[in-house]
Amino acid sequence: MLLPSMRGFRGGKNHFRILYTEHMKVLITGGAGFIGTHLSRYLLGLGHNVTVLDNFSPQIHSGRTELADDLKSHVRLLRGDVADPSSMALALEQAECVIHLAAETGTGQSMYEVARYERTNLGGTALLYDLITKSKAPRLERVVVASSRAIYGEGAYHCPEHGLVYPLPRCSADKKAGHFDPVCPHCGMACETVPTPESAPLRPTSFYGLTKQVEEQTVLLFGNVLGIPSFALRYQNVYGPGQSLNNPYTGILAIFSNLARAGQPIHIFEDGQESRDFVYVEDVVRATAACIRPEIKGCEAVNVGSNNRTSVLTVANEINRFFGNHSAVNVTGAFREGDIRHGMADLNRSRNLLKYEPSWKFTDGLHSFLTWTIENELPENLYEKSLDEMKQRGLLRE
Repeated sequence: MLLPSMRGFRGGKNHFRILYTEHMKVLITGGAGFIGTHLSRYLLGLGHNVTVLDNFSPQIHSGRTELADDLKSHVRLLRGDVADPSSMALALEQAECVIHLAAETGTGQSMYEVARYERTNLGGTALLYDLITKSKAPRLERVVVASSRAIYGEGAYHCPEHGLVYPLPRCSADKKAGHFDPVCPHCGMACETVPTPESAPLRPTSFYGLTKQVEEQTVLLFGNVLGIPSFALRYQNVYGPGQSLNNPYTGILAIFSNLARAGQPIHIFEDGQESRDFVYVEDVVRATAACIRPEIKGCEAVNVGSNNRTSVLTVANEINRFFGNHSAVNVTGAFREGDIRHGMADLNRSRNLLKYEPSWKFTDGLHSFLTWTIENELPENLYEKSLDEMKQRGLLRE
């Protein structure tokens, strides 16, 4: 399945078919990355003018220093850092809409690269509003920021006695004893995970999650103060073709696919029953682009997910099966500090506000992603190195 914007690709002069007559000048920070590349194609197909600001961080881009070939002649590229005032000021001059994707994204890595995550995630967002309030973005009409489900921490659960509850972070002693599921914060009894609404308390368990909480609160605060429609999209676990296969700190689908292709063992944390809301990149792009529509008003935090959750063990087995079952899948009982147990988004607000409905089932999206990985050279295995870094810092327990 192609992104809707890709249906406009026919080559020649009209490489991108213009679908809408109204268009905006859109700045995408971090727009040369995974989501940004898909989003650029989609917005071009809708007739928008796209500028990308990106520093081509080696960890994210694996040495790539250019936009995708099909975007080079259609997107204005500015090479620069979101924490650099001159780069951001230049990027904002003509922007009517900012989609702020640029961020450091490794949950585990954020627990020991603290200053780096603070500089990019918090510093970059603070600089954005420093420039906006100093009239360096005179044409700005709306802002969209990529937030994360990581801001919820464990999220929502149902207790038979106390109803909807929000468990506290799991303690290391319980996890070391093999008790991985959160318990009711009131009675300490077992409870069942349920979709987490945007009204849930914000209890991030990693510094990455904390930066995303501050980012989105900054965007919504200034949106209300300045009267700029602003949206914080709480992406769940985004995946799909174009995802980095080289970054060992994010994306278990990429990590597991690399191991399965190489026939190396796949080691699963905890008991393998931890689960995530895996949302396909096409659905994320549609939800993000919806925030640009002029009829969408206000300043809101909005979940973007798949309406489902899948266990990590199921993911590993499905990936291993796709590549011929050459890897041993081992459930280790080890755990990482900062990881949550389950994740699934309540989509009522995104349905009502954005008219969003996920269109991809996980198995279909996974097979699309895995088919794409075969077209790419198998990268060097840096995953073990990333685990060693966490062990040395006491963040990976066995």
